[in-house]
Amino acid sequence: MPESNQTEQATPRRRQKAREKGQVARSRDLIGAASGMAATFVLYSMMSTFPLAFRGFLHDCLEGAASGTLRMDALPPLLNHFGLFAATAAGLGLGWIAALASALAQGGLVFAPASLMPTGSRMSPVAKLGQLFSITALRGLIKSLLPAAAVGYLAVGCLRRDWPALMALSARSARGVAGFAAARVFEVAWKSALVLLVWSVLDYLFERQHLSSELKMSRQELKDEYKETEGNPIIKGRIRRLQRQMRRRKMLQDTKRAAVVITNPTEYAIAIEYHPDMPAPVVVAKGRNLFAAQIREIARWENIPMVENPPLAHILYRTVEVGDSVPANLYAVLAEILAAIFRAQARALAAAGAAERGGRR
Repeated sequence: MPESNQTEQATPRRRQKAREKGQVARSRDLIGAASGMAATFVLYSMMSTFPLAFRGFLHDCLEGAASGTLRMDALPPLLNHFGLFAATAAGLGLGWIAALASALAQGGLVFAPASLMPTGSRMSPVAKLGQLFSITALRGLIKSLLPAAAVGYLAVGCLRRDWPALMALSARSARGVAGFAAARVFEVAWKSALVLLVWSVLDYLFERQHLSSELKMSRQELKDEYKETEGNPIIKGRIRRLQRQMRRRKMLQDTKRAAVVITNPTEYAIAIEYHPDMPAPVVVAKGRNLFAAQIREIARWENIPMVENPPLAHILYRTVEVGDSVPANLYAVLAEILAAIFRAQARALAAAGAAERGGRR
């Protein structure tokens, strides 16, 4: 029985473990009821021919035994009744197929070697005695008595209804008695099979609900399972923080290669690398707030130009990931910025060169 703190539904992993141990919602009564229903209707379909065919087979067997012609190597007498054997095999085969289909429909094919291993509870006489006088045993007894009582009620009802006809059977021929008996037996059989089928379906639903209740978990069990499958959340959080720090250090290192840093001016900072042999500018670092301030600090130390353009900074931060090229629709804007920077750098180099030459003179 589930404990009071087991209020959460079982996870797929817990259900899979239970399945590996053979704990599957399954009603054995449903397998028997489906097989019985199929066999009953097969026999009903052959009711007009089966008794005569069986009578002929029995007659040939007795006659062959009396005359000495019935031997193990004498197959022709048996082959004359091949239809009887085929019909019997069809009934048994259909019943087997119905039983197999109902078993597979309840839980599929389950192979659980763990359930075959000997345990102390299975071998202990005390444990077995406790199982005989348990709630589970009482539930199983009630499950057996209720459909048996329903079948008995149907049989008694048919007997009471046909009692006058039953009393008048002495006036009928043997064929009439056999037909009357066969019709009543089939009626009781199909009604009983229907009752057992309905009851077994209800039993399966009950077993499914019972298993779901047995597999319920507490919140602590959910946390423990999450730690086993996904890892400790504290450790995973620390790993994520370390990975984030490593990515940020790499971006700060790559910022030193940037040709320009686009700012917002204080919220966003996007470092863009470009040189003439590159097919397109590439975002090597981006950040906001504190990390944006670190990118700007690296840019100041490395003398990287910083351009304040809030719309462009916002678009680049939202749409371009680190390591990706700038979209083609932003080429024109960046081209103007980079051209202005390159012109300014060229003028600064030219002025520095002229100053150096003047100093030599």
